[in-house]
Amino acid sequence: MVVKSRRKQPQRGGERVAQKRRTRKAIVDAAIALLARGKTPTVTDVAAAADVSRRTVFLYFPTFDQLLIDATVGALSERPVQQALDDASADEGPDARVERFVRALHHFTPEVERLGRSLVRLTVDARPSGTAKGMPLRGYRRIEWIESALAPLRNQMGPAQWRRLVCAVAMVVGWEALIAQRDVCGLSAPEGEELSVWVARAIVKAALSEETGRAGGP
Repeated sequence: MVVKSRRKQPQRGGERVAQKRRTRKAIVDAAIALLARGKTPTVTDVAAAADVSRRTVFLYFPTFDQLLIDATVGALSERPVQQALDDASADEGPDARVERFVRALHHFTPEVERLGRSLVRLTVDARPSGTAKGMPLRGYRRIEWIESALAPLRNQMGPAQWRRLVCAVAMVVGWEALIAQRDVCGLSAPEGEELSVWVARAIVKAALSEETGRAGGP
């Protein structure tokens, strides 16, 4: 009997992006775990712990400093944000959920802010061609948090509208927004937090209004 070989089905765009995000997360998580042990890891250490090659590490992080800063910032900021998302009740509306997330994201120490600014500088100076194709230079963790905060809305809109909503919120929270609030607008930390909450909620409200209008249209 002749056994026909099966051709490997090509991954769809969404599956490829999800796989890249999982790979990046594995690399960062490996670095966080090594740092938590009080060790200053090498590229080889991180690659081995993440079960990837050294080349793969550098596909996602053009410089090793970027990886170490990303891992440190993640270790210091992930717990409060994740706790805020876990505390959200099932009956909370999306605007309340996004506010909870934004406020948790704004609660960080001056040291974390310094590292965040360094991460922005490193990724701005990096060459996009040096990273995994189609993978953002930074902010993947933020995107995952936003998607979690807005999860109840995911099935209420099409893929394009969902992506636009997530990206819109990503523009008004995080290090880039903080730098604009502090350096351009001269806002204090509390003022910046309130501004981010206000804009994020306005974006969610606009998206919901748009979907309601679309559903009620001819």
